Amino acid sequence: MPTLTSDVLARTDWTERMRAHAERADALTAGRRLRAARGETHPVDDFLYTYYSYKPAVLRRWHPGRDVRLADAANSPHAGWRWYRSEAGTVAADADAFLTEKAPLVRAICGILSSTLGRIGSYGCFGLHEWAMVYGDGETRHPVPLRLGAEGTDAVVEAHDLRCTHIDAFRFFTPDAAPRNRFAPTRDTQALTEQPGCLHAGMDLYKWAVKLGPLVPGELLLDAFVLARDIRELDMRASPYDLSDWGYSPVPIETPAGKAEYVTAQRAFTERAQPIRSLLLQLVDPTENS
Repeated sequence: MPTLTSDVLARTDWTERMRAHAERADALTAGRRLRAARGETHPVDDFLYTYYSYKPAVLRRWHPGRDVRLADAANSPHAGWRWYRSEAGTVAADADAFLTEKAPLVRAICGILSSTLGRIGSYGCFGLHEWAMVYGDGETRHPVPLRLGAEGTDAVVEAHDLRCTHIDAFRFFTPDAAPRNRFAPTRDTQALTEQPGCLHAGMDLYKWAVKLGPLVPGELLLDAFVLARDIRELDMRASPYDLSDWGYSPVPIETPAGKAEYVTAQRAFTERAQPIRSLLLQLVDPTENS
């Protein structure tokens, strides 16, 4: 994970970092690009590209990050990019221009990051949001069969207390499932309900990293993407779907052993997410040392 600095990078340094970033991004997105060329889909890996709508090219673009200047960069791609400026023979992200133009978005992101960073994680949801998205519906959100069938899936939901705190999971609950949830998160209350144990809150760090654009070092963006990809795998393994044909073993959250496995992984993701969350917040507000 990168350390945030205020440096001038020599041309040899920033060109090497840009090259290494592109190589890492290409490796991470190789499967998606190959499937797209073949017209194929993947029920787990494609989520980050379809739900967040960011193409592999977004991941490939390297930014040095806020307050980092590129020396001898007049002919660099950055010199022609939006929200960059040239000064004293260097090229750097124009943080003031970006933060001014994107002020409402940045305030919203800052509120979500700071409140989530300072909150204690909750680990009693057991990933039941995916189950609640098909409860009483008979339809699935993915072209994959249900591991326990429709009746068995409904029975699991009915036997549990739904505790989803994330609006972008809750909004997909079926009409029958929504009233069963302990909380009623909304977009307006997101900063009040977001908590670091939530898998979707961890995945969203990738979204916030993209939205903060030139302020975010490319290495941090890819770290957030890898975290989101790993979280999504657990999300789907703990879901009601049978992904055995795709090589995924289930995390059977309807059993005590499955619940324990889920919570252990959930806590590990929180430990990985919080440093990324803190760095993103510092990029919005350098005085923030959380």
